[in-house]
Amino acid sequence: MALPPLSRRGFLTTSAGALAVAATGTSSVSGAQPAISPQITRGPFIYPFRIGEVEAWSISDANSMLGEGLGLMWPEEQRPTMQTVMEAHGEPAAIPLYVNVLLLRRGKEVLLFDAGFGERENPNQGWLYEGLAAIGITPDQVTAGFLSHAHGDHINGFIKDGKAAFPNAAFHVLPAERDFWQGPNPDFSESKRNKKPLPKMVASAQEKFEILAPVTETLRDGDELFDGLVRVEASPGHTAGHCCFRIRSGDDELLHLMDLAHHHLLMFADPNWTIAFDHHPVQAVVTRKKFWAQAAYQHTRCYGFHLPWPGIGQIVSDGSGYRWWPEAWKWVG
Repeated sequence: MALPPLSRRGFLTTSAGALAVAATGTSSVSGAQPAISPQITRGPFIYPFRIGEVEAWSISDANSMLGEGLGLMWPEEQRPTMQTVMEAHGEPAAIPLYVNVLLLRRGKEVLLFDAGFGERENPNQGWLYEGLAAIGITPDQVTAGFLSHAHGDHINGFIKDGKAAFPNAAFHVLPAERDFWQGPNPDFSESKRNKKPLPKMVASAQEKFEILAPVTETLRDGDELFDGLVRVEASPGHTAGHCCFRIRSGDDELLHLMDLAHHHLLMFADPNWTIAFDHHPVQAVVTRKKFWAQAAYQHTRCYGFHLPWPGIGQIVSDGSGYRWWPEAWKWVG
Protein backbone atom coordinates (compact mmCIF):
# COMPACT_ATOMS: atom_id res chain seq x y z
CA MET A 1 0.00 0.00 0.00
CA ALA A 2 1.38 3.39 -0.96
CA LEU A 3 2.12 5.62 1.99
CA PRO A 4 1.55 9.39 1.93
CA PRO A 5 4.56 11.72 1.68
CA LEU A 6 5.61 13.55 4.83
CA SER A 7 6.26 17.26 5.02
CA ARG A 8 9.24 18.60 6.99
CA ARG A 9 6.90 19.99 9.65
CA GLY A 10 5.09 16.67 9.83
CA PHE A 11 8.40 14.85 10.02
CA LEU A 12 9.56 16.97 12.93
CA THR A 13 6.22 16.56 14.71
CA THR A 14 6.13 12.82 14.16
CA SER A 15 9.76 12.42 15.19
CA ALA A 16 9.27 14.44 18.36
CA GLY A 17 6.30 12.29 19.31
CA ALA A 18 8.21 9.10 18.67
CA LEU A 19 11.11 10.30 20.80
CA ALA A 20 8.75 11.17 23.64
CA VAL A 21 7.24 7.69 23.56
CA ALA A 22 10.67 6.09 23.46
CA ALA A 23 11.83 8.15 26.42
CA THR A 24 8.91 7.11 28.61
CA GLY A 25 8.88 3.50 27.45
CA THR A 26 5.07 3.59 27.00
CA SER A 27 2.80 3.41 24.00
CA SER A 28 0.36 6.20 23.20
CA VAL A 29 -2.71 3.93 23.38
CA SER A 30 -2.67 0.95 25.71
CA GLY A 31 -3.28 -2.27 23.83
CA ALA A 32 -3.64 -0.55 20.46
CA GLN A 33 -1.61 -1.50 17.42
CA PRO A 34 1.22 0.98 16.74
CA ALA A 35 0.47 3.40 13.94
CA ILE A 36 2.35 2.99 10.69
CA SER A 37 4.76 5.87 10.25
CA PRO A 38 4.36 7.89 7.05
CA GLN A 39 7.05 7.33 4.45
CA ILE A 40 9.94 9.79 4.66
CA THR A 41 10.74 10.80 1.10
CA ARG A 42 13.58 13.20 1.85
CA GLY A 43 15.73 14.07 4.85
CA PRO A 44 17.86 17.18 5.49
CA PHE A 45 19.33 18.69 2.35
CA ILE A 46 20.96 21.94 3.50
CA TYR A 47 24.21 21.86 5.47
CA PRO A 48 25.70 25.11 6.84
CA PHE A 49 29.42 25.44 7.50
CA ARG A 50 32.14 28.07 7.38
CA ILE A 51 35.32 28.74 5.45
CA GLY A 52 37.14 31.26 7.60
CA GLU A 53 34.88 34.30 7.80
CA VAL A 54 32.72 33.15 4.90
CA GLU A 55 29.28 31.60 5.38
CA ALA A 56 28.86 28.45 3.30
CA TRP A 57 26.10 25.98 2.56
CA SER A 58 26.02 22.64 0.81
CA ILE A 59 22.63 22.26 -0.88
CA SER A 60 21.57 18.87 -2.20
CA ASP A 61 19.92 19.21 -5.61
CA ALA A 62 19.13 15.57 -6.39
CA ASN A 63 18.83 12.01 -5.18
CA SER A 64 19.13 9.60 -8.10
CA MET A 65 20.80 6.35 -9.09
CA LEU A 66 22.70 5.60 -12.29
CA GLY A 67 21.21 2.23 -13.09
CA GLU A 68 23.98 1.29 -15.55
CA GLY A 69 26.24 0.87 -12.53
CA LEU A 70 29.73 -0.33 -13.40
CA GLY A 71 28.70 -0.42 -17.06
CA LEU A 72 29.56 3.29 -16.97
CA MET A 73 33.09 2.66 -15.70
CA TRP A 74 36.27 2.10 -17.70
CA PRO A 75 38.58 0.32 -18.44
CA GLU A 76 36.07 -2.45 -19.06
CA GLU A 77 38.52 -5.21 -18.09
CA GLN A 78 38.90 -3.61 -14.64
CA ARG A 79 35.21 -3.89 -13.76
CA PRO A 80 35.62 -7.14 -11.76
CA THR A 81 38.18 -5.35 -9.57
CA MET A 82 35.82 -2.39 -9.22
CA GLN A 83 33.05 -4.81 -8.22
CA THR A 84 35.30 -6.27 -5.53
CA VAL A 85 35.96 -2.79 -4.15
CA MET A 86 32.24 -2.02 -4.13
CA GLU A 87 31.28 -5.28 -2.43
CA ALA A 88 34.00 -4.87 0.21
CA HIS A 89 32.32 -1.61 1.24
CA GLY A 90 28.74 -2.82 0.98
CA GLU A 91 27.99 -0.56 -1.98
CA PRO A 92 25.08 -1.31 -4.35
CA ALA A 93 25.60 -2.25 -7.97
CA ALA A 94 23.99 1.01 -9.10
CA ILE A 95 26.02 4.20 -8.76
CA PRO A 96 24.39 7.00 -6.74
CA LEU A 97 24.16 10.43 -8.32
CA TYR A 98 24.69 13.02 -5.61
CA VAL A 99 24.42 16.64 -6.75
CA ASN A 100 25.85 19.09 -4.20
CA VAL A 101 25.69 22.82 -4.89
CA LEU A 102 28.06 25.12 -3.01
CA LEU A 103 26.79 28.54 -1.92
CA LEU A 104 28.93 31.23 -0.28
CA ARG A 105 28.04 34.54 1.33
CA ARG A 106 30.47 37.25 2.37
CA GLY A 107 28.85 40.57 3.14
CA LYS A 108 26.66 41.47 0.17
CA GLU A 109 28.38 39.00 -2.14
CA VAL A 110 26.50 35.73 -2.71
CA LEU A 111 28.37 33.22 -4.88
CA LEU A 112 26.93 30.08 -6.45
CA PHE A 113 29.12 27.27 -7.83
CA ASP A 114 27.15 25.42 -10.52
CA ALA A 115 23.38 25.33 -10.24
CA GLY A 116 22.20 21.75 -10.52
CA PHE A 117 19.39 20.38 -12.67
CA GLY A 118 17.02 23.34 -12.53
CA GLU A 119 13.27 22.84 -12.57
CA ARG A 120 12.39 19.21 -13.34
CA GLU A 121 9.31 17.05 -13.48
CA ASN A 122 11.27 14.41 -11.58
CA PRO A 123 10.65 15.14 -7.85
CA ASN A 124 14.05 13.67 -7.00
CA GLN A 125 15.90 16.41 -8.89
CA GLY A 126 16.02 20.20 -8.92
CA TRP A 127 15.91 21.21 -5.24
CA LEU A 128 18.30 24.20 -5.42
CA TYR A 129 15.68 26.96 -5.59
CA GLU A 130 13.85 25.44 -2.65
CA GLY A 131 17.13 25.24 -0.75
CA LEU A 132 17.93 28.89 -1.38
CA ALA A 133 14.48 29.89 -0.14
CA ALA A 134 14.94 27.83 3.01
CA ILE A 135 18.22 29.65 3.72
CA GLY A 136 16.52 33.00 3.08
CA ILE A 137 18.33 33.95 -0.11
CA THR A 138 16.30 35.20 -3.07
CA PRO A 139 17.51 34.74 -6.68
CA ASP A 140 18.12 38.48 -7.09
CA GLN A 141 20.58 38.41 -4.16
CA VAL A 142 22.99 36.06 -5.96
CA THR A 143 25.80 38.23 -7.30
CA ALA A 144 28.00 35.67 -9.10
CA GLY A 145 27.54 32.26 -10.66
CA PHE A 146 30.53 30.04 -11.48
CA LEU A 147 30.26 27.20 -13.99
CA SER A 148 32.70 24.28 -13.90
CA HIS A 149 31.36 22.76 -17.14
CA ALA A 150 28.16 22.67 -19.16
CA HIS A 151 26.67 19.25 -18.49
CA GLY A 152 22.97 19.58 -17.69
CA ASP A 153 23.24 18.82 -13.98
CA HIS A 154 25.57 21.82 -13.66
CA ILE A 155 24.27 24.50 -16.04
CA ASN A 156 20.51 23.94 -16.21
CA GLY A 157 19.77 25.61 -12.88
CA PHE A 158 21.20 28.91 -14.14
CA ILE A 159 18.13 29.22 -16.41
CA LYS A 160 14.51 29.47 -15.29
CA ASP A 161 11.49 30.15 -17.52
CA GLY A 162 13.77 30.89 -20.46
CA LYS A 163 15.67 33.64 -18.61
CA ALA A 164 18.67 33.92 -16.30
CA ALA A 165 17.53 32.46 -12.98
CA PHE A 166 19.73 34.91 -11.05
CA PRO A 167 19.13 38.28 -12.71
CA ASN A 168 21.84 40.23 -10.86
CA ALA A 169 24.59 37.62 -11.10
CA ALA A 170 27.61 37.70 -13.38
CA PHE A 171 28.16 34.31 -15.03
CA HIS A 172 31.76 33.06 -14.97
CA VAL A 173 33.13 30.32 -17.28
CA LEU A 174 36.40 29.35 -18.96
CA PRO A 175 36.42 30.18 -22.71
CA ALA A 176 37.47 26.61 -23.57
CA GLU A 177 34.22 25.30 -22.10
CA ARG A 178 31.96 27.84 -23.77
CA ASP A 179 33.74 27.51 -27.12
CA PHE A 180 33.47 23.72 -27.12
CA TRP A 181 29.68 23.74 -26.86
CA GLN A 182 29.20 26.67 -29.22
CA GLY A 183 31.43 25.19 -31.91
CA PRO A 184 29.94 23.77 -35.14
CA ASN A 185 30.85 20.14 -34.36
CA PRO A 186 31.58 19.40 -30.67
CA ASP A 187 33.87 16.36 -30.60
CA PHE A 188 32.81 13.48 -28.36
CA SER A 189 34.88 10.85 -30.17
CA GLU A 190 36.95 9.96 -27.09
CA SER A 191 33.98 9.72 -24.74
CA LYS A 192 32.49 6.33 -23.86
CA ARG A 193 29.04 7.77 -23.27
CA ASN A 194 25.89 6.91 -25.19
CA LYS A 195 26.02 9.14 -28.27
CA LYS A 196 22.27 9.13 -28.99
CA PRO A 197 21.32 11.97 -26.54
CA LEU A 198 24.23 14.19 -27.62
CA PRO A 199 22.50 16.39 -30.24
CA LYS A 200 19.79 17.37 -27.75
CA MET A 201 22.36 17.92 -24.99
CA VAL A 202 24.49 20.16 -27.23
CA ALA A 203 21.47 22.18 -28.36
CA SER A 204 20.40 22.65 -24.74
CA ALA A 205 23.85 23.90 -23.69
CA GLN A 206 24.03 26.27 -26.66
CA GLU A 207 20.65 27.73 -25.77
CA LYS A 208 21.72 28.36 -22.19
CA PHE A 209 25.01 29.99 -23.16
CA GLU A 210 23.08 32.27 -25.51
CA ILE A 211 20.66 33.32 -22.75
CA LEU A 212 23.55 33.97 -20.36
CA ALA A 213 25.75 35.77 -22.92
CA PRO A 214 24.85 39.32 -21.74
CA VAL A 215 26.10 38.56 -18.21
CA THR A 216 28.98 36.22 -19.10
CA GLU A 217 32.49 37.05 -17.88
CA THR A 218 35.20 34.70 -19.13
CA LEU A 219 37.78 33.34 -16.77
CA ARG A 220 41.44 32.40 -17.10
CA ASP A 221 43.29 29.62 -15.35
CA GLY A 222 44.74 31.08 -12.15
CA ASP A 223 42.37 34.03 -11.95
CA GLU A 224 41.62 35.20 -8.42
CA LEU A 225 38.35 36.99 -7.81
CA PHE A 226 36.75 38.79 -4.88
CA ASP A 227 40.09 39.79 -3.36
CA GLY A 228 41.47 36.28 -3.52
CA LEU A 229 38.39 34.53 -2.14
CA VAL A 230 38.00 32.42 -5.30
CA ARG A 231 40.85 31.01 -7.39
CA VAL A 232 40.06 29.37 -10.74
CA GLU A 233 42.05 26.20 -11.55
CA ALA A 234 41.68 24.60 -14.97
CA SER A 235 41.19 20.84 -14.70
CA PRO A 236 40.50 19.54 -18.21
CA GLY A 237 39.54 16.00 -19.10
CA HIS A 238 35.99 15.58 -17.95
CA THR A 239 35.32 18.35 -20.48
CA ALA A 240 37.70 20.60 -22.40
CA GLY A 241 37.06 23.60 -20.15
CA HIS A 242 36.32 21.87 -16.86
CA CYS A 243 37.65 23.80 -13.87
CA CYS A 244 37.86 23.55 -10.11
CA PHE A 245 37.62 26.39 -7.61
CA ARG A 246 39.79 27.00 -4.57
CA ILE A 247 38.12 29.04 -1.84
CA ARG A 248 40.33 30.87 0.68
CA SER A 249 39.38 32.95 3.69
CA GLY A 250 42.01 33.74 6.29
CA ASP A 251 43.87 30.51 7.06
CA ASP A 252 41.00 28.33 5.81
CA GLU A 253 40.77 26.75 2.39
CA LEU A 254 38.29 24.60 0.49
CA LEU A 255 39.05 22.99 -2.87
CA HIS A 256 35.92 22.39 -4.96
CA LEU A 257 36.65 19.23 -6.96
CA MET A 258 33.57 19.49 -9.20
CA ASP A 259 33.51 16.41 -11.49
CA LEU A 260 37.00 15.06 -10.88
CA ALA A 261 35.20 12.24 -9.04
CA HIS A 262 31.77 10.69 -9.63
CA HIS A 263 32.00 8.10 -6.86
CA HIS A 264 33.44 8.15 -3.35
CA LEU A 265 35.26 4.82 -3.83
CA LEU A 266 36.00 4.21 -7.48
CA MET A 267 37.85 7.36 -8.54
CA PHE A 268 39.93 7.27 -5.36
CA ALA A 269 40.84 3.58 -5.05
CA ASP A 270 42.35 3.83 -8.52
CA PRO A 271 42.55 7.26 -10.20
CA ASN A 272 43.02 5.48 -13.54
CA TRP A 273 39.37 4.45 -13.53
CA THR A 274 37.17 6.76 -15.56
CA ILE A 275 33.46 7.24 -16.19
CA ALA A 276 31.70 7.22 -19.57
CA PHE A 277 30.77 10.90 -19.17
CA ASP A 278 34.41 12.03 -19.47
CA HIS A 279 35.01 13.73 -22.82
CA HIS A 280 38.75 13.01 -22.71
CA PRO A 281 39.38 10.03 -20.37
CA VAL A 282 43.18 9.96 -20.69
CA GLN A 283 43.45 13.64 -19.84
CA ALA A 284 40.93 13.22 -17.01
CA VAL A 285 43.23 10.63 -15.38
CA VAL A 286 46.27 12.93 -15.61
CA THR A 287 44.31 15.80 -14.09
CA ARG A 288 42.84 13.66 -11.31
CA LYS A 289 46.24 12.27 -10.29
CA LYS A 290 47.66 15.79 -10.10
CA PHE A 291 44.87 17.11 -7.89
CA TRP A 292 44.69 13.99 -5.71
CA ALA A 293 48.43 13.98 -5.01
CA GLN A 294 48.48 17.67 -4.13
CA ALA A 295 45.37 17.54 -1.94
CA ALA A 296 46.56 14.45 -0.06
CA TYR A 297 50.03 15.88 0.53
CA GLN A 298 48.69 19.24 1.75
CA HIS A 299 45.75 17.76 3.72
CA THR A 300 43.42 20.07 1.83
CA ARG A 301 39.79 20.28 2.84
CA CYS A 302 37.78 19.39 -0.27
CA TYR A 303 34.23 19.54 -1.59
CA GLY A 304 32.79 17.17 -4.18
CA PHE A 305 29.84 17.87 -6.45
CA HIS A 306 29.05 14.16 -6.86
CA LEU A 307 30.27 12.83 -3.51
CA PRO A 308 27.93 11.82 -0.66
CA TRP A 309 26.17 14.91 0.71
CA PRO A 310 27.23 17.28 2.18
CA GLY A 311 30.32 16.49 0.12
CA ILE A 312 33.02 17.81 2.49
CA GLY A 313 36.11 15.78 3.33
CA GLN A 314 39.75 15.08 2.57
CA ILE A 315 41.67 12.91 0.15
CA VAL A 316 44.12 10.62 1.94
CA SER A 317 46.77 8.30 0.52
CA ASP A 318 45.93 4.61 0.79
CA GLY A 319 48.58 2.26 -0.59
CA SER A 320 48.90 2.80 -4.32
CA GLY A 321 45.62 4.72 -4.40
CA TYR A 322 43.61 7.10 -2.29
CA ARG A 323 40.57 7.22 -0.06
CA TRP A 324 37.83 9.80 0.38
CA TRP A 325 37.60 10.65 4.08
CA PRO A 326 34.33 12.49 4.79
CA GLU A 327 34.38 15.24 7.37
CA ALA A 328 32.27 14.64 10.46
CA TRP A 329 29.16 16.80 10.56
CA LYS A 330 29.38 19.73 12.94
CA TRP A 331 26.07 20.89 14.39
CA VAL A 332 25.99 24.63 15.03
CA GLY A 333 23.42 26.73 16.82
